[in-house]
Amino acid sequence: MNVPTNLFMWIMACLPIIVLLLLLIKFQWGATEAAPIGLLITIITAVAFYKADFTLLASETAKGIWSALPILLIVWTAILLYQVADEAKAFLVIRNGMRKLLPNELLLVLALGWILESFLQGITGFGVPVAVGAPLLIGIGMHPMWAVILPLLGQSWGNTFGTLAAAWDSLASTSGLTTGSPEYFAAALWASAFLFVWDVITGLIMCWFYGKGAGVKKGLPAVLILAVIQGGGELLLSQVNATLSCFIPSCVSLVALFLIGRMKMYREEWKLEDSPIMNRAGTTAKEEEGPSDMSLLQAFVPYFILTALTIIVLVVKPINEFLGQFSIGFSFAETSTGYGFVNQAVESFSPLVPFTHASMFLFLSSIVGLIYYGSHGWIKKGGTGRVFAKSVAMTMPSGIAVIGLVIMSRIMGGTGQTDVLADGISRVLGKAYAILSPVVGLIGTFMTASNMSSNILFGAFQSTTAGLLGLNEAAVLGAQTAGGAIGAAISPSKIILGTTTAGILGREGEVLKKLMPIAIGTTIVIGLVVFATAVL
Repeated sequence: MNVPTNLFMWIMACLPIIVLLLLLIKFQWGATEAAPIGLLITIITAVAFYKADFTLLASETAKGIWSALPILLIVWTAILLYQVADEAKAFLVIRNGMRKLLPNELLLVLALGWILESFLQGITGFGVPVAVGAPLLIGIGMHPMWAVILPLLGQSWGNTFGTLAAAWDSLASTSGLTTGSPEYFAAALWASAFLFVWDVITGLIMCWFYGKGAGVKKGLPAVLILAVIQGGGELLLSQVNATLSCFIPSCVSLVALFLIGRMKMYREEWKLEDSPIMNRAGTTAKEEEGPSDMSLLQAFVPYFILTALTIIVLVVKPINEFLGQFSIGFSFAETSTGYGFVNQAVESFSPLVPFTHASMFLFLSSIVGLIYYGSHGWIKKGGTGRVFAKSVAMTMPSGIAVIGLVIMSRIMGGTGQTDVLADGISRVLGKAYAILSPVVGLIGTFMTASNMSSNILFGAFQSTTAGLLGLNEAAVLGAQTAGGAIGAAISPSKIILGTTTAGILGREGEVLKKLMPIAIGTTIVIGLVVFATAVL
């Protein structure tokens, strides 16, 4: 890399992220307003200090728009699914039915804010758990902001080995880990161990949000059982089959949840009236609004379809291979900055595989839901038109933010700013870099909304740096992807998915403010563990 790595260039590379965070957290701007400002500053620093020309900016902007499309497709189809269920008043049935099935409200919160998201992350990922989970939590009477925060936390532990280990495979590939080698399994062990701890923290934090000390006391047994199944199961399976190491434990935890609900301490009706995350005033008036002839199973039909489609297409290899052969991508010529930072030419950049993409499963589930609800008379005349109109109207504002953030990420990566960020940290800190090794992964996911992208960006860098500084390479790589997974809880693009489906677009800063201390604090602790392996 010929880009000079000095304090000034490092500050300039940090500037767009710092401004974005200040606007979101300090000044409480919405992502729709903050993203264009962050993008503008990124363009200025790219041209003025990183010697980017118009061709490079145009190329990275086009890549950014194309990269944003899959995210926007998920946003729209997740909102479409939400609108279908909302039009049929299925959420009211789900709320009342789940309360009967899990009379302990805290267990119900954990079910819809953590366990369901873990399951969805195991099979789909790409922000689907956040987009789907938020409306369901609102349906049981949770304040919208908290209905966004909980799914963001709940899905994050599965962001390395979830989605059939897509992010893990990208880390192994870019860092040169040979599948099945001792180094491969060592890195997987470190990653899954870190994520096990994060999974426990996630469950306990949710209990704390629900009722502070009383919530933790009541929820502790359930959290420990479920975290051992999820995080412990992932840790064990990562040493056998990484592809299924998140999916299988998340399925088992779904079953275990309902068995826990039959335990003596959870089978009776229980709730904290003064829980700060529940909207007591807004639930009573809606108690009787659900269709009396709709059962809980019928209310969940679109979600059952979503699960079945996802499992069939992603797990059944012949079907996956057949549908996966259809892809759409665009070629881009090589570009470079005045410093000689080169973006290689690509024949098919980030190809979209429409028939195996999560948005296809969401769309088909929405259509099946429309037909099924409509055939039972739960969607009235004109309902289909309202569903599509509302879904488009809700998607449009978030589209501005998502496109702006992704283009910002592409330009930072394409001009060398992302590399300068990481390189500067490692040069200054020496072995103490180990403490910030997971922070690099977190920053990557924060910028790109994808742990997979973070691992692609920084996997090789982390491996090389670990070798140069004499650090435990397996621990550093494990910290990289664990930090990236935790970063999925605070990525603005993922937060937008939740605020959009929860109907609170513009409150992304409030969500970030709640989650940043938890995410960064845990990431630093992971870094301290990695540092300890280097000095002890």
